[in-house]
Amino acid sequence: MQQRHLPLGTQICRALKARGVRTVFGIPGVHNQELYRGIEDAGISHVLARHEQGAGFMADGYARTCGAPGVAFVISGPGLTNILTPIGQAHSDSVPMLVIATCISEAETLRGNIRLHELKDQRLTGESAADWSLVAADAEAAYKLIDRAFTEFACARPLPKIINVPVGLLAEPAPAPPKPPIRPGRLFPDPGVLEQVAELLRAAERPLFIFGGGSTTAFEAARAVVEKSSGAVFMTYAGRGVIQPEYGLNLGSLLARSESAKVAANADLVIAVGTSLSETDLWREELGHSCRMIRVDVDPSAFLNLQQGDIPVLSDAGHFLGSLLPLVQSGGGGGWSHTELARTRSMMLNSCNAERPGIADVALAVSRQLPAGTRVFSDMTQFAYVAKEVVDLDAPGQWHHPCGFGTLGYALPAAIGGKVAQPNLPVLAIAGDYGLQYTIQELGTLVDIGLPVALLVWDNAGLKEIELSMIRSQIQPTATSAFMPDLKLLAQSFGLHYQRPSSVPELAEAVGIALKKTCSTLIHADVRQLGVGNR
Repeated sequence: MQQRHLPLGTQICRALKARGVRTVFGIPGVHNQELYRGIEDAGISHVLARHEQGAGFMADGYARTCGAPGVAFVISGPGLTNILTPIGQAHSDSVPMLVIATCISEAETLRGNIRLHELKDQRLTGESAADWSLVAADAEAAYKLIDRAFTEFACARPLPKIINVPVGLLAEPAPAPPKPPIRPGRLFPDPGVLEQVAELLRAAERPLFIFGGGSTTAFEAARAVVEKSSGAVFMTYAGRGVIQPEYGLNLGSLLARSESAKVAANADLVIAVGTSLSETDLWREELGHSCRMIRVDVDPSAFLNLQQGDIPVLSDAGHFLGSLLPLVQSGGGGGWSHTELARTRSMMLNSCNAERPGIADVALAVSRQLPAGTRVFSDMTQFAYVAKEVVDLDAPGQWHHPCGFGTLGYALPAAIGGKVAQPNLPVLAIAGDYGLQYTIQELGTLVDIGLPVALLVWDNAGLKEIELSMIRSQIQPTATSAFMPDLKLLAQSFGLHYQRPSSVPELAEAVGIALKKTCSTLIHADVRQLGVGNR
């Protein structure tokens, strides 16, 4: 059969392969099986998830680890609705994800009979979480939407996209997909605006930099600019590791601490690069500064939120920082007191420890056992809440957390996606005992891929963070405890190695050993047995 007569489902796989896709996550069904006809033909590997939510988080973890878009195949109706939570997470955290879903054709829906897997409005349902959700009416439209998605991944804020393809169309013969187009590069800053920024920075005595997830690929330029200008630095949770821990004016990822507002108030210039300064970055309405603020982002909408800034710079972080570096004077700044900032950082760390006593020591002990290059994927659990503030990273992209959307069930499937992306790197998933149960079935996927992942389960007997919040609000704790399966038997049933350390040093050692094994390990961190308190 000549290539031009192949079914569209097969041609779509060929188009994806030509655009660099090497792995797809998903679940086959009668409505999308034509996509699977072309997977082997195109030379694409496939990871079978146990639930579409797991497939979406795997695509997310894959993208965060290797930088290439994560791709998922789902059926119409429930397949699409099941993956909406990962799509929402990817949107809030600027993760490139492409979901190809089948849909019921408009002609079929107009006939009036309810069809299998039919949604009232699938396109609109998807658009509620994704950057865009569009229907491919024919093969040409499908190819154009694929190229639109990959072009936007390359040159704009990376956001999840959904391409809906009518079921019947996938089996129809289609022309061969076109060659991948030349993609435009990232935005360069306007030279006049750049010179204005440089002039303000040269005049500043106490510049304050804030680096977000959009600056992680430009960390070398960021470090050079900061050191030449003697600027103080905060990083958002997504920007952790952009500035090296040993830099003397590094205030870490403690921006959400109330004490950081005092640092901002003492700055005479703020430069925020690659961050939306969202609610989960600050946990307050205002940053706290009274000086001029420069906002640098590839997304124009970032300039319209509460932290608008005085000078918006529409630019890729790498081009901005690289272009700014030669304009920065060495030995500038110098107005910050190293001693005072160190004292402020210590106060912020103390307040973090006071909120959730004992966890910081555990997080630091575990972090010291992580082999070089380890990738960590954490869930919404108290261990991670503390660790993302107290554990310093020497490079970006090492620790991934569902910050913006704040979904449970992220860690395990995202870690699987990360391991598939970089099989030679050690991978650690950190999940709470309750959050694990959102995607616990993906332990089967972990077995399927045959690659080792260490899973640390932080067992504090339920929804401890919610219980404490209820108590603070003078509400009788309700529905904050839940049955937990026997983790040892669970691990054994999936063929995983099991460890239940009885002390913090044993826990740290167990994590270090697990990350060097050739098989997956479940490490049961029972806070009662560890003596960390009922946290």
